[in-house]
Amino acid sequence: MELTGKIIAVLPERGGVSKAGNEWKIQEYVLETMEQYPRKMMFNVFGADRIAQFNIQLGETLTVSFDIDSREYNGRWYNDIRAWKVDRNVAPAAGAPVPPPVSDPFNSPAPQMNASSEADDLPF
Repeated sequence: MELTGKIIAVLPERGGVSKAGNEWKIQEYVLETMEQYPRKMMFNVFGADRIAQFNIQLGETLTVSFDIDSREYNGRWYNDIRAWKVDRNVAPAAGAPVPPPVSDPFNSPAPQMNASSEADDLPF
């Protein structure tokens, strides 16, 4: 799955050591969509190498590809939204004005004139 939006919060990095003795790091971010009714999603990036690779900054507009997983702990269920790809090549927002295409006046065909069009009166 993927979602495009602006990073509105960068939460502190957390880390520790697993039972197997391996170090781990995780960082969480909040992304807000750019729709008429914006939605917010908190996602995380796991691993120091991915955190450094993605280098997500506050205020950036990104498309985040992620997986959703749920787990049960003490009779309660928790969702985990983990990013696996971040794309910074985001197209303009749907509400942003798009400039009209520019025509090349030197390569456009000349208007065709016929005898009947010269005799027509203008409507104004």
